[in-house]
Amino acid sequence: MLTGFVLPLALGLVGLAMGLNLFRLLKGPALEDRILALDTLTINAIALVMLAGIALGTKAYFEAALILAMMGFVGTVALAKYRLGGDIIE
Repeated sequence: MLTGFVLPLALGLVGLAMGLNLFRLLKGPALEDRILALDTLTINAIALVMLAGIALGTKAYFEAALILAMMGFVGTVALAKYRLGGDIIE
């Protein structure tokens, strides 16, 4: 009974958080703000995929969330390295 209320609420709140992150990604006054918004958007996308896996009761979504987390980490490190030095690959 609680799952019927909590899961849609969590999906809605994560969707709202993603919308706010997208706003900051588009409007961010500095590049650092945009990088942080993209990283937070990736974390929210991972949460959304995990909630979808819980709702559908399958384990494939958890593996997809792990891959998304690894790609998000690499992307954030690459953007931060670009911001610091202007060159990603040394």
